[in-house]
Amino acid sequence: MRKDSENIPLTVSEYPIVKIPAGQLRGMVESDTGACAFLGIRYAHAGRFEKPRPVSPWQGIKYAQVYGPITMAPEQTNVSGDEFMWPHRYYIQSEDCHYLNIWTGPGNCGNANAKKPVMVFIHGGQFVNGSAIEAMAYEGGNLAIYGDVVVVTVNHRLNVLGYLDLSVFGDEYRDTAYLGQQDLIASLEWVKDNISQFGGDPDNVLIFGHSGGCRKVQALMHMPAAADLFHKAIGLSSIYNPISKVHARRVGEITVERLKAACPGFTLADLRDPGKVDYRTLLAAGTAALADTAKEFNLGRFTWNVVIDNINLHDDYADFAKPLPFMMGTVFGEMSNNNLPLIARNIFKNDWTEAETGRYLATRYGEDTPAIKAEFARLFPEMKIQDALFYDIDRRRAILNFLAEKARVGSAPVYNYLFTFEAPANGGVIPFHAAELIYIFYNVGLRELSRATGGTRDCYDMQDVMASSWVNFARTGNPNQTGQDNWKPFNPDTKTGTMIFNRQSRFAELDDEKLRKLIGDTNIDYSKIG
Repeated sequence: MRKDSENIPLTVSEYPIVKIPAGQLRGMVESDTGACAFLGIRYAHAGRFEKPRPVSPWQGIKYAQVYGPITMAPEQTNVSGDEFMWPHRYYIQSEDCHYLNIWTGPGNCGNANAKKPVMVFIHGGQFVNGSAIEAMAYEGGNLAIYGDVVVVTVNHRLNVLGYLDLSVFGDEYRDTAYLGQQDLIASLEWVKDNISQFGGDPDNVLIFGHSGGCRKVQALMHMPAAADLFHKAIGLSSIYNPISKVHARRVGEITVERLKAACPGFTLADLRDPGKVDYRTLLAAGTAALADTAKEFNLGRFTWNVVIDNINLHDDYADFAKPLPFMMGTVFGEMSNNNLPLIARNIFKNDWTEAETGRYLATRYGEDTPAIKAEFARLFPEMKIQDALFYDIDRRRAILNFLAEKARVGSAPVYNYLFTFEAPANGGVIPFHAAELIYIFYNVGLRELSRATGGTRDCYDMQDVMASSWVNFARTGNPNQTGQDNWKPFNPDTKTGTMIFNRQSRFAELDDEKLRKLIGDTNIDYSKIG
């Protein structure tokens, strides 16, 4: 049966054209969000191991209606275990990946006087994989309309192409360890030069990044070259842990040694030629070099990362970053302690009896169980006592230290949050690493994400609260909103002061140091449940 004719559009959507200094771009109006979307905009050119350079002007109109290629990354051969809860989008990979996407209000196209806050998102995936479009949650149209802001997402080089230190091989390779970060700087320079034509204010730019993107946000605040390109920053769920120049250079040396063994007749010049050393061969050599370096220096887990040289990346915050407002937080279950592995085994924590809950808590916490139960109930009275099994303290502990450092060296307030909202899908899902982004981007209503969250009224209310906090911070540097507990700045002396996002969001001192000490450093052992 045909749909109700009232739901069928009578006219085609608009295709706005925006003129920027380099030329004209044709976007589109999204029928589902009402936002103007300009997708797959090239912000730079760069050959392999080359610094990004500006885009040359063009004649005529370029179409900006399709996402550009994403960066090269390790091959994925299996469907992710969290695919239902965190739907992915897989796309064409290319070493030519310097593209960004923009969403803005329909009245902003070509309106340089609109002066809307700009929210630039840096995706997660450590420094190994991911892209601006990998997660369906990253769609920016709903946030642009809801918040009356301009949303930007950006691709950049990763892993061996963006963070391999080849500086030991001469001046032409001096900055190869920073190419991924230089790509991000180039994208922010493009935003500064062009975003006013999309209604954005180049003098009011927020950068926010999740996981690996969080570390890249923090790295940018330690890079003098990023001065004046952003004015506020938010980091979500990561630990900033740059590596030393000594270790990074050793990775580069071993990578070349391995390429010489794998590629007959290899010369250093071949590194720049994908036709002579293809990406998969280069990645394999670099990945093996990471493992070799970790073993040689007894480093434990060791992967691609930013490198401190106190030239490109300083050990201390760059002067420009010290006065910038900063917000940082985590989710309740993060990567190691959410309940997704139990759901996969048809074990639903909210169905446990009091006896089962007590047994599982005692199995994990032993004689500390009574103290943990009491402290958890005091700190989180709105949550179930079995949720104490899933509290991830590692990232929270580190992030409190980062916030304290930023507050001490800077003049602007810093803010902390903890996302504890349990999505009602599949019997109740403890917030996992990245779960809050669905709500921040105001995307509960997208089909795949409505299924992933459960799509209840609580989910829609949660996105109102989360998105408003992010938009308000982008606009003013203060995340407070009407109808919410006063969100006070973080206290660097006591390391307390947290906005707890849940069905009834609340601000609390949340001094959880005692609970964190009781829990210790062990993650949940799922094999001992069920």
